[in-house]
Amino acid sequence: MDTHKYIQALPKTETHLHLEGALPWPLLQAMHPGKYASTPASWAPDFRFRDFTHFETELLGYAADFFISAQRYHDCAQAIFSDRLARNIRYMELSFASGCMDFMNLDGREVCDAIRSAVPAGLEVRIFFGIHHDGYTEKMAPMLEAALGWENLDGIDLHGTETTPLGHWAQDYWRRARDAGKFTKAHAGEFCGPDFVRHVVESLGTQRIQHGVRAIEDASVIDLLRERGISLDVCPISNLKLGIVPSPDRHPIRQLLDAGIPCTLSTDDPISFGNTLEDEYLFLATHLGFSHEELAAVARNGFRAALVSEEWRTANLALF
Repeated sequence: MDTHKYIQALPKTETHLHLEGALPWPLLQAMHPGKYASTPASWAPDFRFRDFTHFETELLGYAADFFISAQRYHDCAQAIFSDRLARNIRYMELSFASGCMDFMNLDGREVCDAIRSAVPAGLEVRIFFGIHHDGYTEKMAPMLEAALGWENLDGIDLHGTETTPLGHWAQDYWRRARDAGKFTKAHAGEFCGPDFVRHVVESLGTQRIQHGVRAIEDASVIDLLRERGISLDVCPISNLKLGIVPSPDRHPIRQLLDAGIPCTLSTDDPISFGNTLEDEYLFLATHLGFSHEELAAVARNGFRAALVSEEWRTANLALF
């Protein structure tokens, strides 16, 4: 079968997606047709962001122009979910940013409920609250504490610039989140090296890593991930455009998989990278020589990592 068609037909999951970063361009364009007449230059395959600040500034500019209410979050989520269903994606984990709640003075619980209300039949969705390293401020503390009891919130995720010192609040908060039944994730091993991957595992007790690709630089960190059964939610095109890897053929996902680390595939922030999940799978096939069976193995990793009942997991794995 043609590789494009094979990828389209694969049952898939997406476990690393920022809702604000997945804002469909037509929605933003409809709000500001003059300002956003053409798609971003960053969608070009050879585009590279100068640094994380360059990327974040552009992304937050889009977010500020659109996410002014819980209803806007609902509309965005509805469009995202419809698109993913059409791509044979059966399970998703997406986060919304506490920093946007802060900046836009939005009620995080209302936003979380608005996202949940957009979930269609046939798609399993888990919602995460993304908190920056310095996000537990006097203003945001009441919302972050209340979030541990939100019925429609499934977990928390550590977001933002890895090099920003992580406040002492985080260790206790991540522990209490798990005590409250929330799943805990963290962005690590992207701009910072393997030491930060070790830190979020050993100090925060995080249960899954977003990115984590620089763990390959330290065999002892690889051993730690393998011993604890921690999966990495990897986004190769994001890693390339942000300069984490120097070229497509130097991405370490194959080495990570060969080392026994389960890796899933996601798009991260498609409004900035111009990518689809099919593009991520095609990246593995084109640049790293993944066979059809190897692509299917990566897809299966997503279903194994999913926060679902064993009955649902078994039924979906049987589709392969």
